[in-house]
Amino acid sequence: MLNPEVFILAIESSCDDTAAAVLCNDKVLSNVVANQLIHTQYGGVVPELASRAHQQNIVPVIDAALKKANIQKEQLSAIAFTQGPGLMGSLLVGSSFAKSTALALGIPLIAVNHMHAHILAHFIDEEGYDKPEFPFLALTISGGHTQIVKVNNFFDMQIIGETTDDAVGEAFDKSAKILGLPYPGGPLVDKYAQLGNPKAFPFTKPKVPRLDFSFSGLKTAILYFIQKEKQKNPNFIDENLNDICASIQHTIIQILMDKLKLAVQETGIKQIAIGGGVSANSGIRNTLKKAEEKYGWKTFVPKFEYTTDNAAMIGIVGYQKFLSQNFENASVVSKARIQF
Repeated sequence: MLNPEVFILAIESSCDDTAAAVLCNDKVLSNVVANQLIHTQYGGVVPELASRAHQQNIVPVIDAALKKANIQKEQLSAIAFTQGPGLMGSLLVGSSFAKSTALALGIPLIAVNHMHAHILAHFIDEEGYDKPEFPFLALTISGGHTQIVKVNNFFDMQIIGETTDDAVGEAFDKSAKILGLPYPGGPLVDKYAQLGNPKAFPFTKPKVPRLDFSFSGLKTAILYFIQKEKQKNPNFIDENLNDICASIQHTIIQILMDKLKLAVQETGIKQIAIGGGVSANSGIRNTLKKAEEKYGWKTFVPKFEYTTDNAAMIGIVGYQKFLSQNFENASVVSKARIQF
């Protein structure tokens, strides 16, 4: 017997992207994202400006998602939204809209953990992309998080390693800032790294016990290195930008891979899935794919549009929660920090 069609409207507003998607079961019908370019001039996300921009964007974004999916709001089965973690003002815009719309339409409301969504994005039905089998290890890497998660099933996940200070995305962006690159700098480091020598400038990897990470020391080492070289040659960055970026990226990737290898060794699990905004990095993607042959792993890299913040990943969690009738009422609250 075929499953009946379940239409989920998903809303993501955890940071500075206003996103809406419509899913039919586990298939994406539309996935619309409105970026907020205003933050570029400040070198980072300004929470107050982000929440105001969400208020301006949310209605047109949801309207566009419904039209692109060719779905009427009366056909929706449920509404899923990001409960947290994220910026409180931004989260409130999405949750308020989701609550009021679900109430008006008389359909279930589903709260989604943003970090669960990055991991479960792999279960979106997308041609050419395999789905991992349980249990698997998830490396979740973003501007705010760096975690290794043991995923036993859709809603049984255990963090077995995480950063003790900065997230990997912050390490990329702060390194880019040291080099005078505009925000967001992570993608630019990746771009220039592809043209450089990854072993031109060796940086020391931090010594952190077991499966945890640390990036603050690396960030400081890069700062001192650049300051020292610029004293000797004021044009050092301009003359060596590609090699500097390649060396920074190589070091960060080695830190991630060392911990992943240890996690595989400790758990015996050889299925590895990456998620989060930094999983868009080409160096990380290529290294993980090479690890399949080198270590006998099975690796899963999501479609590019499901790596950065998007609503399709919220929708796939919403669909799984719908199947288990895991709903919320209007008293559910947004949380800047949320239990994993």
